[in-house]
Amino acid sequence: MNEAFALGVRNGIPDDIAYLRARHPHGGWTTHVNFGQLCDFWLHVHQSLRSEGAAVETIIADFREGRIDARAFPQRFVPALNQFLGHLDGHHQIEDAVYFPKFRALDPRMARGFDLLEADHHAIHAALESTVASARGLLASLADARAADTHAAAAATLTRLLVRHLTDEEDLVIPAMLEHGERRVR
Repeated sequence: MNEAFALGVRNGIPDDIAYLRARHPHGGWTTHVNFGQLCDFWLHVHQSLRSEGAAVETIIADFREGRIDARAFPQRFVPALNQFLGHLDGHHQIEDAVYFPKFRALDPRMARGFDLLEADHHAIHAALESTVASARGLLASLADARAADTHAAAAATLTRLLVRHLTDEEDLVIPAMLEHGERRVR
């Protein structure tokens, strides 16, 4: 895949990859005749991932700013982080194993886009592993401001990559379901 399209550097995906985006722009998705439960569910899952990531970042910021003390922090942080990372990992596993192959079979022109999204999953997984490592370091030394800073930076990178990926994925997936109908990818 072209380095210009790497998740950490791109600012969206070009029209030749998201070729259905022009025919099915974001503003008209929910009123399209083919917008159904799967489209709605996909968008809901993505919004949940965005919200869970933001909630974890808020907990980290609250700890760093002194709004949560070292005793209360692990009880709020660990379950929120585990939920977010588990949800994210599970979502990507289902996409890679089930949905992305179905989209590729549905329309071979979509292969480049799904190659890009799968490469994103690898980049996100690497950021996820860095986030887990920094979270362990933070929990092992709650009094060390550097550990909190290191984790905050790792979490911010993961969130930034994830938000870009989710938006780009929606630009490929939702127009494809609108174009071809949800039944063809179930």
